[in-house]
Amino acid sequence: MSDQIKHECGIAMLRLRKPLQYYIDKYGSPLYAPNRLYVLMQKQLNRGQDGAGVANIKINTSPGTRYISRYRSVEPNAVNYIFDKIHKKYKKAKKHGGNRALMDAEYLKEQIAFSGEVWLGHLRYGTHGENSIETCHPFLKQNNWRSRNLVMAGNFNMTNVEELFGKLVQLGQHPKEKTDTVTVMEKIGHFLDEENQRIFDKYKHQYTNEQITGVIEEELDVARILRRSCRDFDGGYAMAGLIGNGSSFVVRDPSGIRPAYYYADEEIVVVASEKPAIKTAFNIDYKAIREIQPGHALIINKDGSYGEHSILPARERKSCSFERIYFSRGTDPDIYRERKQLGRALIPQILEAIDFDLKNTVFSYIPNTAETAFLGMIEGLEDYLSAKRKEVLLEGKPHLEDLEDLLHFRPRVEKLVSKDVKLRTFITNDSDRDVMVANVYDTTYEVVRSHVDTLVVIDDSIVRGTTLEKSILTTLDKLEPRRIIIVSSAPQIRFPDCYGIDMSKMREFIAFRATVALLKERGMTSLMDEVYEKCIAHPAPTQNYVKALYEPFTDQEISDKIAEIITSTSIQAEVKVIYQTVENLNRACPEHLGDWYFTGDFPTTGGMRVVNRAFANYMEGKAIRAY
Repeated sequence: MSDQIKHECGIAMLRLRKPLQYYIDKYGSPLYAPNRLYVLMQKQLNRGQDGAGVANIKINTSPGTRYISRYRSVEPNAVNYIFDKIHKKYKKAKKHGGNRALMDAEYLKEQIAFSGEVWLGHLRYGTHGENSIETCHPFLKQNNWRSRNLVMAGNFNMTNVEELFGKLVQLGQHPKEKTDTVTVMEKIGHFLDEENQRIFDKYKHQYTNEQITGVIEEELDVARILRRSCRDFDGGYAMAGLIGNGSSFVVRDPSGIRPAYYYADEEIVVVASEKPAIKTAFNIDYKAIREIQPGHALIINKDGSYGEHSILPARERKSCSFERIYFSRGTDPDIYRERKQLGRALIPQILEAIDFDLKNTVFSYIPNTAETAFLGMIEGLEDYLSAKRKEVLLEGKPHLEDLEDLLHFRPRVEKLVSKDVKLRTFITNDSDRDVMVANVYDTTYEVVRSHVDTLVVIDDSIVRGTTLEKSILTTLDKLEPRRIIIVSSAPQIRFPDCYGIDMSKMREFIAFRATVALLKERGMTSLMDEVYEKCIAHPAPTQNYVKALYEPFTDQEISDKIAEIITSTSIQAEVKVIYQTVENLNRACPEHLGDWYFTGDFPTTGGMRVVNRAFANYMEGKAIRAY
């Protein structure tokens, strides 16, 4: 993606289903669990590089023994930093007790932190606010009753934080922050406390308090806690939690917006945001990895038994399509096939744009995430050429020279764009900054015929258009092509996201800027005023009023205006922009129809509220988030 955007975080949870000594004896190391969690997190670094955190819980420890451990970091290479610290704990055990102590589970659980059976890891991409230790997951809610402790980490954004905050106040709480992470944890924590109290009241006349503690830990109904907690949540979420008694859970939103996958066998239960991480960490068949169903929670009890439980009624499935286009690792076989199909689906538009002149066209891509779509695009071109060869051979008898040319012709493919340097943020002068941005990308010279060739360059999506305008087009224009055609494997991004991606302000979208420009050119700015009035008149809307701004124009009209906006006066080549259609996107990713950023069809009422608020903010000149 040429325009970097921050996005969904990553979660990794691991539960050992057998005693720790089992893994030490079988695998010859006490580090089976932390090493596997390390791989799970390393293989999801694409999901968050602002910070990381790891929490661990020991099951059935004696009173007075520390049983919850947590490290968080915002250091560069935070995952390595955290696991280096964890490994030092084991080195300390070896130093003090030798190899015998290192291979003794009972000694480790009594003396060494991060030696428990339940693990939770998190990778953070901050969508707003500061980047500090305090904003890193997992979060911890502590209590002297083991079964009232709660550790939480998630991949989520809530659209109704104000409402949830108000409900906590009504319950008598005094939350320390008005953020979705703290609010969600406190709400689940509240019903965890109530569940503890319910069981205590049930048995208080039958057992001593000390005995009841054990009963509570065995009878804790995690599904009941989550049903009561999540019923007011509006947003996209995959939330993982550890309870101090050793129970754990991952709960997913009813629309399936945020991803969550798991694998279980007789030794472990593991959850991650992406399937390839699980595949790599445990070397298992992809078919053995299952998806947590929308509106369900995977719950692992203290005794290691597990199951999926319905928490909220499932809605129409709206899994985030951006996961498929860009965010998730392309090593997932399904995502790989989908991205290739996205490239292939663009062939009719590309051929029309180049006037079917393949001989004078060079095809390339913007590294690195668009490479798979590029491969699909080239396969589509090969299919087109095969069909043309068949057509020519069946319809007539071409001359020998024409036949040779026809049989040996291949699309011209070159790597024209490469990312060379990273912009240093200490450069603050605008003119200097533009010069530096223009040199972030480099190009390959002497492969394009000056003023003859057309360049077709595919990107996986175009969000703001800034990098295209300031860098990529300038770089490509140095090759002196006749035309530059920028192709997006995703449709036009027209609406903000409110479920995890850092795309919350209307003014940042090049498609919106182009639409506003068209409205102004055609004397239709009154439509913006009409939409604004509706947005502020209906604070709890049931529809997306902002859609009306795009209705007067065709997709092509908006694309042409985008091309005009991103083409500076210094660019000599003709510039054209092609976007994927929503229909082709949905055909390529039929199980992942969360396309609200393109269509404005938000899966929750909170999403409708956010998009209307985002446009109102734009009209009022407020450069703030709408949720």
